Amino acid sequence: MEKLIISEERINSPVSLTLLSLRGTIETTNASTLEEAINRIIGDRCFRIVVDLTGVTYISSAGWGIFISEIKRVRRNSGDIKLAAMTAPVREVFDLLEFNNILRPYRDKDDAVKDFQSVAGAKTTDEG
Repeated sequence: MEKLIISEERINSPVSLTLLSLRGTIETTNASTLEEAINRIIGDRCFRIVVDLTGVTYISSAGWGIFISEIKRVRRNSGDIKLAAMTAPVREVFDLLEFNNILRPYRDKDDAVKDFQSVAGAKTTDEG
């Protein structure tokens, strides 16, 4: 069983968001660690979350369940969870479960961050 390593970075320009970089596997035995990290971020009132999955080799149903269960709460607060850089085995399960109807995948973390920034820029332009 591979350990789950989570690193967190706050990005505040031009919009505030959190980048979670994950390495290892996400499974029943360690999914609560990911859930606690996301709950802490949401508790800090950060509702824009990019999850960099570059180093993740496997996500169990428990891991996928965390993303799905938290997305409603995040979106109620005008935020989103964006999944970036899925490895081929992780992406295969994501596609098989048809989670693309709920969560949008991104090629890499930079694309996901840029998407948050472009949406924020569009709102600023529309309001002005």
